[in-house]
Parts: sequence; structure tokens; C-alpha cells
Amino acid sequence: MRILLTTCSYQDTPGPHHPLMESQNWEIVRERGPLTEARMLELAGDFDAFLCGDDAITRAVIEKSLPRLKVISKYGIGLDKIDLPATKDLKVPVLFTPGVNHTTVAEHTFGLLLGITKHIVTTAAAARQGEWLRITGHEIAGKTIGIIGLGRIGKEVAIRAKAFGMPIIAFNPSWDDAFALEYGITRCASIEEVLKQADVVSLHCSLSEKTRGMIRTETIAEMKDGVIILNCARGEVVETPDIVAALHSGKVGGYGADVLDIEPPPADHPLLSAPNCVITPHIGSRTYESVPRQAMKSLTNLINALKGEGECNCANGVL
Repeated sequence: MRILLTTCSYQDTPGPHHPLMESQNWEIVRERGPLTEARMLELAGDFDAFLCGDDAITRAVIEKSLPRLKVISKYGIGLDKIDLPATKDLKVPVLFTPGVNHTTVAEHTFGLLLGITKHIVTTAAAARQGEWLRITGHEIAGKTIGIIGLGRIGKEVAIRAKAFGMPIIAFNPSWDDAFALEYGITRCASIEEVLKQADVVSLHCSLSEKTRGMIRTETIAEMKDGVIILNCARGEVVETPDIVAALHSGKVGGYGADVLDIEPPPADHPLLSAPNCVITPHIGSRTYESVPRQAMKSLTNLINALKGEGECNCANGVL
């Protein structure tokens, strides 16, 4: 059994997933993802399974991987880099790991928010250089946070927002009335309603044709002046040139993102030098607590699928 392992945090972080994988007597080929379609096409065809991160697994990659490829096990929950319709057409199961990283990502979201509102990144960097840069910041208590995507992660963000004394509004296609009542969340009828009312917009939606480019010049124009936008979803939810322009004009008061439209970004990526912008390298779920949970789930999914027994969290209905 030959397995392609591409996720870096799985490989880099200690935990019980390492001895469990070794005990399977598989041949493991390790790559440092996320891999491009070109690299995946070079590798495709010689593996029984992919244990992947955010690699480009397109229809062409899947077709070249057959007939040997039996299963794709995703480390994480975002499936937008995998051509799910193609996997369904070609009957390749896709597994994923819901419910393992919501606490970690919610904490990271607030790290970005506090970093922006308190100017922590800028002033800490200045202090390291011997400059005592005292910039006046803002409280977040009393500021309305608008959460787009009230799933597991969005709910954890709401719990923390309430603790910080922030009024909460949200949009989600489905609605948990009991949770909303417990945490005092006001339901909005549309994404647009959230964007117009929030002082802080926090994105926790999946990437789809409906959400791609959701934050763009037209929608930014409808937001409050000085709005802060947080993106721990996918980089493509936000149009990069539009958010850069809004940061330079001051219409957007701050942008905190753990994701970009190109990862890793080129050195001249415009968000890396934009004002009031904090970018982290897609580490929102990369903690010593979360990584082993994700790794064990993706690995046990894979083991169970290959054995044809046990739970394996199939995302595309093939199993």
C-alpha cells in the first residue's frame, strides 16, 4: 500500500499519529504541500491513497491517479481544492475531519482582532528595533461583530465575542435557535445585512461559487467606515486588489487574515505591505492540541476506509 502524504503540519508536529501510521506497514512518500496541479500530475498514478492538505486535486489529477487510487483523506475540513464532482463521477471517496479545529481557529481569529485593534504587531516590532512607538488603539467591547458562517468555528467565535462584551449578529443558511438565544445572537436575513451593520466582520464560510469574491469593492462600499475584516476561511472569499485599495483609502480600518489567494505568497504580494493588515501563514489550526486531533482523524478515516470498516467521515457520498 503506497500513500502520498503532503500536509506539513501533520509531518512536523509530534503526536500519536506518527506511530499509528508506521504500524500500518505502508510505503509513505512525503512531500511538502500544498502542491500545485503540475506537481500532483507528476506524482499521480503511483499511489493507493492521498493523505492531503490543500493540494490541487483536479479532475485531471484524479483521472491520472486511476485505477490505483482508492481514497483521498483530507487533513482538515476545507474541500475547495478537491474537485468533488469529479471524485463522485469517478467513484473515489473523499474523507475529511469535521469538529477537530474549531477551538484553535476561533482563538486565532481573536488573536488577529486584538493584534489589529491594539497595534500589537506594529508596536512589538518597533520595540524590538529600540523604538518606543506608542500608538493609540481601540477597545473591542461594545463593537458589533458580524459572523458570516455560524458553523462550529463561527459558534466558537461567538462564544468568545460574548465574553469580550461584543454584540453579535450573524448569517448562516441554517440556524441554531437554542445557541443563538444562549449567546444573544441576532439573526440577519442576508450576508449583506451583516456587512452593513457590523463594526467587525468575521468570515467563517466555506469557499463556493456563492462566496468567492464576496468581499469586493461593491460590498466594501456598503460597510461601515473603518470596518475591520477577519478572514480565517479562504483567501479567495476576498478580492485582493479591492481589500488592498480599501486599506489604503481607510475605508477598511484593518484586515486580519490567516489565508491568502496564493499560498505561499510571492514576496511582492500586496497584502504583505498594506497598512493596518496582519497576515499569518495559514497557522490558525496549527497548534500542539489541534494538529494531533486532525492528524488522528484523517489517519483513522484512511485506515477504516482501506479496511472497509468503521467510521470514516465521507464528504462526497461515495462510501
